[in-house]
Formats: sequence, structure tokens, C-alpha cells
Amino acid sequence: MSHATLPDDREQHRKARKAGIASFIGTTIEWYDFYIYGLAAALVFGKVFFPSDMDPGLATLLSFVTLWSGFVARPLGGVIFGHLGDRIGRKTTLVITLVMMGVATMGIGLLPTYAQIGIWAPATLVLLRILQGIAVGGEWGGAILIASESAPKGKGILYAAFAQQGSPTGNLLATLAFFALSTLPTPDFMLWGWRIPFLLSALLVIVGMVIRLTLEESPDMQRLLREKKTAKLPIMEVLRKHWLVVLLGAGTLPVIHVTYFKSTFALSWATKTLGYSQGTFLSIIIIALVVQFISQPLGALLTSRIDMRKAVAIMVLPEFILMPAMFFAVETEVYWIAAVGMCLATIPHAMFYGAIGGILARAFPTRVRYSGLSLAYQLCSLAVGGATPVLAQWILNSTGSIVGVAIASAIYAVVSLACTLALLRITGHRASDLSTAERADAEQLGEPGPATDASPRQPAAGKLLGASPG
Repeated sequence: MSHATLPDDREQHRKARKAGIASFIGTTIEWYDFYIYGLAAALVFGKVFFPSDMDPGLATLLSFVTLWSGFVARPLGGVIFGHLGDRIGRKTTLVITLVMMGVATMGIGLLPTYAQIGIWAPATLVLLRILQGIAVGGEWGGAILIASESAPKGKGILYAAFAQQGSPTGNLLATLAFFALSTLPTPDFMLWGWRIPFLLSALLVIVGMVIRLTLEESPDMQRLLREKKTAKLPIMEVLRKHWLVVLLGAGTLPVIHVTYFKSTFALSWATKTLGYSQGTFLSIIIIALVVQFISQPLGALLTSRIDMRKAVAIMVLPEFILMPAMFFAVETEVYWIAAVGMCLATIPHAMFYGAIGGILARAFPTRVRYSGLSLAYQLCSLAVGGATPVLAQWILNSTGSIVGVAIASAIYAVVSLACTLALLRITGHRASDLSTAERADAEQLGEPGPATDASPRQPAAGKLLGASPG
């Protein structure tokens, strides 16, 4: 490599690291806001926002339904902000989603209870949760792309993992906040203590705004804007030309939503049915989240080093056994057995989550990447994410046994493995090669060189993905 190119390489890596770190901090704040709702739904909302004489199991189920409303709204956020992200850029869109999430979260922290305003309390709670869902529906895809599109060639999956680290970090911060508040007397916690994590969001949003406003637009998006090749209606182009990739992309993701089995549902089940104290079980979740934070990047590293199909199988197959086993470990009510069970169950889906963002980003061409990526992720969130604690609570209420919940968690892994292997067959299975969508980009935007690097065994992008010729 010549001396003339070294400064350019260093500058590219500097910008890539900055984009990765900014994505990590932004997604941490967004997921913190999203996860504190799930914890509050498990611990508080059934008692605070529903009638006091309601059956506790039904009240908990209804609080999980309000949780689900945020997931129902996430595809709408994916469509709205996917359109904006593909039309005007990733950076501006991410600033809007951060502000929206912060406003909704603070609103929940200030919301009067059922005893104060009656039915308007749960109704307003659902409205604010929907706003959260719209915001996070647009956040995830943009954060993945601002990191992966700024990465050096062949490093997109690794840099996308920066954004993915925001999920366990935000979840950890949310759980630590409620863990600290668990020392309050129960009346104080129910009256005002639970509100503190929601109100703290204002400070986090200010930090996130400062960071995001200094961020540069991704190089891929800059090139599209400069050459005026953005899609007029990205969502329509995605649905018309890339619908199969969207469906397979959504199908890859159920296994990442088992986190709602082991956090939101398990927290409610363990504290209300098994007899764990709130602080005790939150400490188990905290340990598992630390394990997730450590193990998650290993998935991106593994996927970047070996055939992605083998990497996915290595990551997902253990979940068939470990996630069902976790429930029986928790059921022993022995602290160390429950903690070990939850940590072991966390590692497979954490590693998979670390890799899947970058895998999905490779599946769509730049001009509709934000829309396609967001739609795939949020369709799964609608069908699976928010429904997970509702499904688990319904199974428990109906059968009185955890066996059905354990079986459901294993099914999630089956679906994810099958769909991921099918997707990789279409898009390409080596991270070092350009995917079919990336090769289509190289041809359409007139980039020299990289388009010839892809493996000749991969089918033409235009035939598989219906890439537009111009």
C-alpha cells in the first residue's frame, strides 16, 4: 500500500469507529427507554393502571398487552422512518427517533394512575407506548446502517455489532435502575419509585442528541444523494422487488425475542408465582445481561471469519436445549442454578443477535436498505416480540405449567435457523464477499473494482432480488 493512501485509510477507520460508537450510544438510550417499560409492565403496571379489584393474573396479562401495543406500532415506525432514511438520510432520521422516544418515555413517567383518572390511564399508557414503538421501529435500522455503511469493505457485520451492543447495554441500565429501586418500601416504589427510570430518560436523550448531531451521513447514502438515485417510494420498491427477502429476514429473528421469555415474562412468573423477591430475580437478570454484553460481539466475529451458514448453526442449535432448560432451572428456586441456567440460555441468542443486523443489512440495496431492514425487523417484532410475554402468560394461566412455555421457546429457534439458512442461500454466505445486493449497488452506481470480487458461484443480483437497472 502506498504512503499516499495511508492517511485516507486512517481517516476511513476513524469515521467508521465514530459512527460505530455513536450508534452504540444512541441505541443504548433507545433500548433503555423501551426495556424499562417491559420491566414496569411486569412489576407495576398491572396494579397501577388497572382496577385494584381485578384478578392479578388478568391484570398482568393486560399490562403485557399494553407492552405488545408498542410492538404493533413498530412496523409503522419502520415504514415512516425507513422512507425518510432512504430519502433524506440516516442521520436526520435518527435524531427524530431519539427525540420522539424521549418525549414518550417521560410522558409515561408523569402519567396519572387508574385511581386518579380511571380508564384514561391505561388508554394514555397505550398511546405513549405506541409512540415508543414508532420511534424504536425507525431507530434500529438506521443505527445498523450508519455503522455498517461507514465500515471498511468486508467489515460491515463487525461494525453493525456496535449498534447491536446497545440492546444489552440499555437492558442492563434499565434493570439496574429497577434493581436499585427495589430497596424502597413497596408502597413508595408503587407510588413514585417506578417513575424515576422513566424521568431519567430526559438526561440520556440530551447526551444522545449531542452525539448524533455531530455524526456524519454514511458514505453510501451520501453517494445516493449526490447522484440523485434515491427511491421515490422506498417501501413500494421493497414490497414489489424484495418481498421474499423481507419475509425471510423477518423469519430469521424470532430467536432474538426469547429475551422477553427470560426477562419480562420470567420476572413476572418468578416474583408472582415462584416466590423470588424482586431484587433477587433482577440480580439474576443483571448477571445474564452482563454475559450477553460479553458474548454478543463473538457472534459477529464468528460470522465474519467462517461460512455464515456454519456460524448460524453453531449459534442457534444450542438454544433448542438451553432455553427450555432455563425455565426448569428457574423453577428449582435455587439461586445459583437459576443464574447458571439463564446465563447459558443467553449466550446462543446473544451471539446470533450480534451478527444478524449486519447479515440483514447486506440483503438489501442501498436505495431501499433502511426500509427493507426496518420492515423485516419490525414485522417479526409485531408477530413475535410483543406477543412473547402475552403468549407465555396465557400458556401459564391456561395450563398452570411452564412446560408449554419451554416448548414455545424452542420453536422460536427452529424458525430462525431455517429462515436464516434460506436467506443466506439467496444473498451469499461469506462476509468477505459482496452480497448479491451489494454487487447490484456496485453496478448501478458505477463503482469500479469491488463488483468483481464476489464469488462466481453466487447468482446474479438482478435475477434474485429484482434489482432496478437504474
